[in-house]
Amino acid sequence: MIEKTEKNRKKIVFVTGNNGKFVEVRAILASRGIEVLQNKEGYPELQEEELEPIAASGASFVAEKLRLPAIVDDSGLFIKALKGFPGPYSRFVEDKLGNQKVLQLMENEEDRAAYFKTVISYCEPGKKPLLFSGLVEGKIAFEERGTGGFGYDPIFEYEGKTFGELGDEIKNTLSHRRRAIDKFLEWFDSQID
Repeated sequence: MIEKTEKNRKKIVFVTGNNGKFVEVRAILASRGIEVLQNKEGYPELQEEELEPIAASGASFVAEKLRLPAIVDDSGLFIKALKGFPGPYSRFVEDKLGNQKVLQLMENEEDRAAYFKTVISYCEPGKKPLLFSGLVEGKIAFEERGTGGFGYDPIFEYEGKTFGELGDEIKNTLSHRRRAIDKFLEWFDSQID
């Protein structure tokens, strides 16, 4: 059962230390009357080649620990020429290398195809986690463009503009995270009486 606040709003804990992710998810879910609380404590993160088991394990851990419905988002940038790198290691690579080093890795690559993928895992205490994924195909730009978004947004080009150039309002309507959240909301709406 989803916990309700005094205003009859649903309350879900979103575990992330990434304020950009939190702001994006909170804005999307607030439009549906869902209150999102940020928890930065984290969770034991599996080292896996796929996003799904990482998100599922994290959401299950948090739901049991906090005894509240929880969402964990695991996202990655998958670059075709780099055999899917950085993929599930995207956050680590962003923190340690940054966009300029990724662009250097791509300097001599003609195939610049890439995609962003998000897996949202939702879990209630005592239940199995549910998974919802979203994907946006694009390409790696030749240079950083735009000041919006966060992480790889300035180097990920979608239909001629980087996510960094689109601005949060537009990006939040078409991002990989939005697509995963829309799938979650479709399921969530089916659970409300």
